[in-house]
Amino acid sequence: MSEVAVGTGPDTAVDFDGFVAARGAALWRTAWLLTGDRHRAEDLVQTALGKAWPHWDRVSRSGSFEAYVRKTMFTTYVAWYRRRWNGEVSTEHLPEQPGGDAADRIAFQRDVAGALARLPRGQRAVVVLRYFEDLTEAQTAEVLGCSVGTVKSQTSRALAALRSSPALARPDKDQR
Repeated sequence: MSEVAVGTGPDTAVDFDGFVAARGAALWRTAWLLTGDRHRAEDLVQTALGKAWPHWDRVSRSGSFEAYVRKTMFTTYVAWYRRRWNGEVSTEHLPEQPGGDAADRIAFQRDVAGALARLPRGQRAVVVLRYFEDLTEAQTAEVLGCSVGTVKSQTSRALAALRSSPALARPDKDQR
């Protein structure tokens, strides 16, 4: 009698691949907002999907597999930076930027990413969850495994830091 391991049936791989194809870009965007680096974002998504894969059958039946992957991604992100990191530091420079409005948009995106990168990791995670993932304070607290009060205080500190960030200062703001 041969047994088929859980999560390895013929439809399982197809369904999981379909999920990754459909939601991979959104997961990567969130990971990029957290890490500020496209390569680390790819690593984070890949790690989260690798951790979530063995639970596909059980969690996908409840219809909450994306939430499960996102929670795995956020807890993995926090765990990565709780350890002291002595690895590579990306020094890649941005390619030449096109002129016009696209250049302004790209510069603004770079400035936002730079300002987020200057936040402590907990504050960055709270900002990404609250304002980019549009989660409530309670949902954010659940994902991060902390209290709602911690989410509120981290959000307050993060927004204060972003308001005073030189990366987001607009020189034309006072000229209007």
